[in-house]
Amino acid sequence: MPVASRLTLAVRSALILVAASTPAWAATVDASDDSAQSLTLDATNVNARYSGPTDLPGVLAGGQVARGARLGMMGNKDVMDTPFSVTSYTAKTLADLQTVTVADALERDPSVRSTGQAGGIVDSFFIRGFAIGEGNLGELAYDGVYGVAPNYRAFTEYAERVEVLKGPGALMYGISPNSGVGGVINIVPKRPLDQDLTRFTGSYAADTQVGGHLDISRRFGDENQFGVRFNGSLQGGDTVVDNQNRDVGIGAIALDYHGERLRLNLDYISQKESWEGASRPFTIAPGVEVPSAPNGRTSLPQKWGWSDTKEQSLLLGGEYDLNDNLSVFVHAGGGRSDVKRMSDQVPRILNDAGDTSNIPGYYKFNVDRSTADVGLRGLFATGPVTHITTLMATRYQDELSRGITNGKEIRSNIYHPVDTPKQYINAPKVLRISETELSGVALSDTLGFLDDRLQLTLGMRHQSIESRNYNSTGGVSSRYDASANTPLLGVVIKPWEDVSLYYNYVEGLSKGDAAPGTASNAGETFAPYESKQHEVGVKYEHGTFMTTVALFQIEKPSGELGANGVYSVQAEQRNRGLELSMFGEVAPGTRLMGGVTFLDGELTKSATAANRGNKPVGVPDIQANLWAEWDTPWLEGFTLTGGAIYTDSQYVNQANTQALDSWTRIDAGARYATKIEGRPTTFRATVQNVFDREYWSGVASYGAFSPGYPRTLQLSATVDF
Repeated sequence: MPVASRLTLAVRSALILVAASTPAWAATVDASDDSAQSLTLDATNVNARYSGPTDLPGVLAGGQVARGARLGMMGNKDVMDTPFSVTSYTAKTLADLQTVTVADALERDPSVRSTGQAGGIVDSFFIRGFAIGEGNLGELAYDGVYGVAPNYRAFTEYAERVEVLKGPGALMYGISPNSGVGGVINIVPKRPLDQDLTRFTGSYAADTQVGGHLDISRRFGDENQFGVRFNGSLQGGDTVVDNQNRDVGIGAIALDYHGERLRLNLDYISQKESWEGASRPFTIAPGVEVPSAPNGRTSLPQKWGWSDTKEQSLLLGGEYDLNDNLSVFVHAGGGRSDVKRMSDQVPRILNDAGDTSNIPGYYKFNVDRSTADVGLRGLFATGPVTHITTLMATRYQDELSRGITNGKEIRSNIYHPVDTPKQYINAPKVLRISETELSGVALSDTLGFLDDRLQLTLGMRHQSIESRNYNSTGGVSSRYDASANTPLLGVVIKPWEDVSLYYNYVEGLSKGDAAPGTASNAGETFAPYESKQHEVGVKYEHGTFMTTVALFQIEKPSGELGANGVYSVQAEQRNRGLELSMFGEVAPGTRLMGGVTFLDGELTKSATAANRGNKPVGVPDIQANLWAEWDTPWLEGFTLTGGAIYTDSQYVNQANTQALDSWTRIDAGARYATKIEGRPTTFRATVQNVFDREYWSGVASYGAFSPGYPRTLQLSATVDF
């Protein structure tokens, strides 16, 4: 289907319903916090928070982490008023860490691990020990909705914030397109600023990756009601991986209109990433011990391999204030992805000497996505109790087309790659593979008691899932049509101003399977899998520094083929964990960001008796991160930076007979902020993997793993004109 038709303008609206006719109400807005509204009902002072889609919470001291996040249908929420664990990394953090992709940005989060490859073509993640972003249907949200963020890789040039909601988000965001339940990664786009901005950043990364990024923001009109923001970047050259070249071009434009009552915005992204010799993950033959990792510079793929990925995304939205307490807002969007590549697929390690077998191929993928929703949101009071109530209907669609032509087997070695003659592989015919429609209706209500010191959130989503898979002749090979209800219970208690205690029970949804052709009940479809999370935590804001503690349990069922040949829902993974996070300024000029996650993953149910009680693939016992910054006293504007990332051993298979070793990576850097001829200028330098540690970085849910980053130098200079 053409992209123009998939980006059909639809309506996403919400009404902030208030009993405006009640004359005893007087509404005022605290200018120090544009998301806070104070409602007075007779002699009772009632404080409630409502934050519309365009409002951004403030940041903690040091500017690394924002005070809140956008939680899908619940809008922007202050972290102390949120019954979830959520972290929002700011544009300042993204720039200071010299991030290129969202995966780079989340390397410092102790609850997240990237399972993509250094020099790879796609990004994927584990959050709380569950996979996110694997496959051909992107699972990153964009400004609170699925289906808009680039499908295979999102870059940070157009991100104002990168947010991570930890735990299932089916109530707030709807079912994830690829059924992820560990959490939600949301990109908040850069939008026009109140003040003009012209900023250029030049960058260099080993070996010869050179780039430039231009960020321009302007406002126009008698009252500056029109705004435009453009972010464009070009980057290209040889990467730190041997025999590998990468070129990236990104253009992102945001338009808006801010009138007295009406606010409109339009976001458009176009990006292209091209590779020569792109890295691919490895699998390993059964019974073979995982060999030690090669140096991250070593490139197994053939020099003649290449990959091109083109992405386009669009998001349209608007808000209209019917009166001081009643608003309507609308959104619609979608995206298209086109992938062509001639490359290795997933090389298999054959023995502990590192010998590999691989079949290259010519691949084409086309993915079309569209999303829209419509709803009502109300702010009102019943006696001394305030309510923020949202009723919303959502609809998401995707269509995947694919073609593959395989080449001839290549034998090589992970330590000593073998160059082979170029293979000439015919271009494949692209056929429609699948179509999916995810629709639902959700209702939530946050009740505030005792000046919001006690907040109770109740919600329910009815989610429908309809999908069709197609065979090589274009006919429907299987059809799926099912639905489920997803509840939410959240409680926030603030016994003191700087302490927030919370609890949530929330469910995640995954698309139910259809029994495979090898099963005796082939074609039978199953209801959506309902994952269940219980979480309790505490958040403590001590001046300029915040610490959080979360204790959680997530249970996720899945289908499995039994020994009797019957496919049924008889598998379950249970992850229990303790998360400790910290961020902010611990002393004047000293900032910390990071934490540790303790995970206890277990296959509580399995059709294979020997696997029961084993650890799931890719779930380590410990993940720890620490990033520190120190403003030196001897030179104003000069900051030393550094940190460490640790990941414990992980299993590659459910039988727990093959595992990756634990690893630690040390990074270090510095930056210098000054003025040159009156222009604010910042120089940055970072060395990733200072000691050039050789390690396997992580495991995808299907058992594929990749070498970690080699020692890499990054340099950049940013100038405001």
